[in-house]
Amino acid sequence: MARRYDPNPFDEEEETVNPFSEPAVGGKANGQSSYGGGPFFQTPTFTLPPTSNSRLSPLPPEPVDFYNDYGPTIDIPLDTSMDVKKKEKELQAKEAELKKRERELKRREEAAARAGIVIEEKNWPPFFPIIHHDIANEIPIYAQRMQYFAFASLLGLVGCLVWNVIAVTAAWIKGEGVTIWFLAIIYFIAGCPGGYLLWYRPLYRAMRSESALKFGWFFLFYLVHIGFCIYSAVAPPIPFKGKSLTGILPAIDVIGDSVIVGIFYFIGFGLFCLESLLSIWVMQQVLMYFRGSGKAAEMKREAARGAMRAAF
Repeated sequence: MARRYDPNPFDEEEETVNPFSEPAVGGKANGQSSYGGGPFFQTPTFTLPPTSNSRLSPLPPEPVDFYNDYGPTIDIPLDTSMDVKKKEKELQAKEAELKKRERELKRREEAAARAGIVIEEKNWPPFFPIIHHDIANEIPIYAQRMQYFAFASLLGLVGCLVWNVIAVTAAWIKGEGVTIWFLAIIYFIAGCPGGYLLWYRPLYRAMRSESALKFGWFFLFYLVHIGFCIYSAVAPPIPFKGKSLTGILPAIDVIGDSVIVGIFYFIGFGLFCLESLLSIWVMQQVLMYFRGSGKAAEMKREAARGAMRAAF
């Protein structure tokens, strides 16, 4: 039976013993506990190793703007109010000059339009423009068909002269001489641009502006064109050697020497015949249009005025 003052073995100790604490002074210094026990209750003593008292060296000093990404300041002079006003005046002066030039150009275009002058831009053929040609937009609808046939007559003349050069070149190779070849080249160089400048362009401008004088110019040189086509289809040996043109007479002459050259000449003869017939038909159609539009009487009046001025 437990006594009243016996300690309870299940109760926690009132004082916790720290085994790592330093020994107490006095009676507790020789290893005895506070309860006065024997060596069983002695607390062990632990000794920690000495620690070094070293310090890290400080970092070197850094410049003030080390973390700034901005470079040195660049002074950019700003325009003053006087410079802005000066530039504004210059822009206004340039704008006034441009408006003045635009008004002058417009005045010249209007004057040219009143005088019947049309600026012709080269647009044909499309791959290499050398002439101005726009029947669909510049020629009246009722005259476009006739103008297209006149243009076909011009292209037919070019085709005839090109084939004439080919046939004469074949005859030259077969021993007919170089003179006829040079004459064929002259016909081509003179005939193609001559046909356009002398009769096709006057007809084109006459249809566009209804000028009686230009119609007269067309009739004069188109008659020369028809005469040349008929002469080439026959190709008599006067005034030049007849073999320089692929007509019926030289075709009969050369077919005995070379069948191939003779065939070339007969083809040229057929082309010149077709060109002559087409040219005669175009001449008839333009003449009918000229008389029906009243341009014949106007042309007579202009001719009479010109004769009177020349007489005085």
